[in-house]
Amino acid sequence: MLLPEHEFSKPASLRDSLTELAEAGGEVKLLAGGTDVVFNMRGRLFRPDVLLSIRDLPELQEVEQLADGAVSLGAGCRLSELERHALLKGYPGLIAGLRAVASRHVRNMATLGGNLNLDTRCWYANQTAEWRAAKGPCLKTGMEVCHAIKSADICVALNASDIAPALLALDASVVLASLNGERTVKLADYYTDDGVQHTVRRPDEIMTRVLLPKNSDRMAYIKETARKGNDFAYATIAASADGHGNQCSRVRIVLGSLTTRPALLLKTAAVLVEHGLDDTTIKAAVGEVRDELGALTNLYTPAAYKGRIARALVREALQQLREQ
Repeated sequence: MLLPEHEFSKPASLRDSLTELAEAGGEVKLLAGGTDVVFNMRGRLFRPDVLLSIRDLPELQEVEQLADGAVSLGAGCRLSELERHALLKGYPGLIAGLRAVASRHVRNMATLGGNLNLDTRCWYANQTAEWRAAKGPCLKTGMEVCHAIKSADICVALNASDIAPALLALDASVVLASLNGERTVKLADYYTDDGVQHTVRRPDEIMTRVLLPKNSDRMAYIKETARKGNDFAYATIAASADGHGNQCSRVRIVLGSLTTRPALLLKTAAVLVEHGLDDTTIKAAVGEVRDELGALTNLYTPAAYKGRIARALVREALQQLREQ
């Protein structure tokens, strides 16, 4: 299917790109790898006035180690380049998250910032234009109704980023640039509960970098999907912990692809920090997952299955951590 009519712009620098964003008179869509944006435009989910390519901006390509030991990753870096980068050898959980994205062919094009800013997905919205026309529009496509939850006042489409849970488990931050300067936002604060306005990035901003704190924690990453390398996840999990064996004083557990924003399980982690990673405590932590996640409402799979897979992934990830 052909793309809807639009203007195309490819500025030579980040400054020029930010200027175009600030001065734009209509809707502008950023294009990096294009593996998601172009597909959704063909499906008529996006109809921007301008497609602004930031694909080859040199300011978005750098990977460097900072003075405090943290690592700065350019948001325009290709996923296949990052998964082989020497500076990420100390982040095996992140490498697993990078390799979980689609196929090698997609990762050769897809970018880090693009994956973190993937549009949210919904069983009702992510269909053909003809299917949506028969069903009728929704909160995500221009009307004040949600087909997933009739009483919802905000969109409950799902966050589909495979990499976000891994970066959240590492307590990463992102850098957003505009003509007014830069601001740094913890990734835990970057996503919202609204499937339409699903990040705090403003229309005049571009994500330029991801900042990884120096890491010595063990980490587990699991993606559950129908067909590896082909489908979006049913669910993902990333979990990190300090210490060894049963001992830990710091734990982060993040579930992805189940809710509108990646779910950071603070109460579940607190059980483990207090009592360790023995079998009894892991069982108790798994028991916290249902209440902490709450209702799982946007149904690519049945709600009961989502609850079961969330608990199973938490159990498996914690057992993997204990073995490291």
